Amino acid sequence: MDDDRTVCQSLELLLKRAGYAVRSIYGPREAVATVGEFRPDLVLLDLNFTVETSGRAGMQLLQELLAEFPRLPVIQMTGWATVQLAVEGMKAGARDFIAKPWDNKELLNAIRTQLERGADAGAGVPAEEAEPFGSLIGSSAALSDVIGQARRVAATEAAVLITGESGTGKELIGEAIHAASRRAGGPFVAVNLGGVPEQLFESELFGHKAGAFTDARTDRAGRFELAAGGTLFLDEIGDLAPAAQVKLLRVLQERQYERLGESRPRPTNVRVISATSRNLDAMVTAGTFREDLLYRINLIHLHLPPLRERPEDIAPLAEHFLESARRRYERPALRLEAAALNWLRRQPFPGNVRQLQNLVERTAILAAGDSIGVAELERQAGGTEATTHFAPSGVTLEQMEVRMIRAALGRNAGEITATARELGLTRAALYRRLEKYGIPNANA
Repeated sequence: MDDDRTVCQSLELLLKRAGYAVRSIYGPREAVATVGEFRPDLVLLDLNFTVETSGRAGMQLLQELLAEFPRLPVIQMTGWATVQLAVEGMKAGARDFIAKPWDNKELLNAIRTQLERGADAGAGVPAEEAEPFGSLIGSSAALSDVIGQARRVAATEAAVLITGESGTGKELIGEAIHAASRRAGGPFVAVNLGGVPEQLFESELFGHKAGAFTDARTDRAGRFELAAGGTLFLDEIGDLAPAAQVKLLRVLQERQYERLGESRPRPTNVRVISATSRNLDAMVTAGTFREDLLYRINLIHLHLPPLRERPEDIAPLAEHFLESARRRYERPALRLEAAALNWLRRQPFPGNVRQLQNLVERTAILAAGDSIGVAELERQAGGTEATTHFAPSGVTLEQMEVRMIRAALGRNAGEITATARELGLTRAALYRRLEKYGIPNANA
């Protein structure tokens, strides 16, 4: 659907050569009726049907089409492409977004992907309560908003960037999106890019042939190959070195890669979900992260707020972790006292959900009795000033976090790995906090 007849003729020629039956629609008025008569398997929809280029006319038509045909795959197209416009279309139920002038290969790949997936029963309509998101515990408005967005984007092939501090559950969100998508039958492959040495990046992501380098004794499949037909979760993408960013961008743009030591290109068939605890916009401004790569991975942005900003989620999370511990450690009578839950709600938890889980599980293992009170939690948290008392008035959560980090460093003699483990942080996240707060550490 496009008001430019030349564009329609070009698309007709391209698609007919590819073996598709095509019908052009030149205006929004006849669109719904023609779709009802023609019953297409997919719609290419231009977002501009008027002289103004806001895309509102196309957005309105998209909503009308999906209201009438909620299972219809729609790919948006526009020469006035903006990320925000694409986000709005995805949230409304569109399956993909192609900018004009389009690349023929990219467009045909996008069409083929949608037709292979078939009609999606969830497209264009509010998602019902779905089991894939059952692992995300909490009732706060902030978490509910993120889950709602994740449900809607799961039905698409859109690239998703999940941001948030270490331990907030970014990988859980990524897994839930995969499990709720048409790729659920394929693999979910996660790789922590912060833990991949720069010299091994290509081998890890794209694989290598035997003899490609000194220690390459056998052929090896990379993460892109292992995730074929499923989802590739790129954790801590903000830690990528500049040279690796260029290589990743090329693969995402061209949708193909080559194993090290091999000249034959291999097509990619993965959905990419990325995550980071860093501020990529600030890194782009500083020149340490490529702006074009950020646009490529950031069609849909989901941000998970830290646990200290959603304290109402702490009690249900603690109960959930305790229930799991009851089964795992065969202590069915364990319970958290009301005062203990109130104490937990007041803690800053710099390690977020991961730190809360560690504390509850450690307490479940070591608690002398079945009733867990404040004293028991304090004991297992280490008995520091930051955890022995409720946050006193006049002390900010940031100040409390600094106290907890300093105390944990002291207990672990400045050893970064042990301190990070106690706080429920990754080493990289702890290093960032040491730098942020100006905390000296001889072993850092």
